[in-house]
Amino acid sequence: MIKYKVVLTEAEREELISITKKGKHRSQKLLNSLILINCDEGEFQDKRSKNEDIVKILQISMRKIDRVKKCFIEEGIEIALNGTKGQRAYKKKADGDFEAHLVALSCSEPPEGFARWSLRLLADKVVELKYVDKISHETIRHVLKKTKLSLGAKRVG
Repeated sequence: MIKYKVVLTEAEREELISITKKGKHRSQKLLNSLILINCDEGEFQDKRSKNEDIVKILQISMRKIDRVKKCFIEEGIEIALNGTKGQRAYKKKADGDFEAHLVALSCSEPPEGFARWSLRLLADKVVELKYVDKISHETIRHVLKKTKLSLGAKRVG
């Protein structure tokens, strides 16, 4: 396992100390600040704490300390404190035109043999009418929830 040596500049150290002493910060940011301050091996540190002591005091795992140190060394102080933003991006399937077609379809009469539209029936019908190439019933639910249209409002018998 690689040993990461945390060396903070005076400005970085002051910033971390100010995070721990004042203001409202996320708990993980505060915890990561305390880890970095205690692991500092730079010239501005009076006494470096051992990882075992940090684990006992902060009630965290050794692995957490290793992850924070690694992130600080490889990616910098901002990422070590705040983490990274999610990298996954999804293309939205339901645009305004599709939503209008879906609402109109859900307000229409259900197919023969059914008392009302189900989410799965709507999903199948939308694909059959070629509004979209494929879609899940869960996406249909989100669109209808957003439009405040309830399929269960009209009870039969």
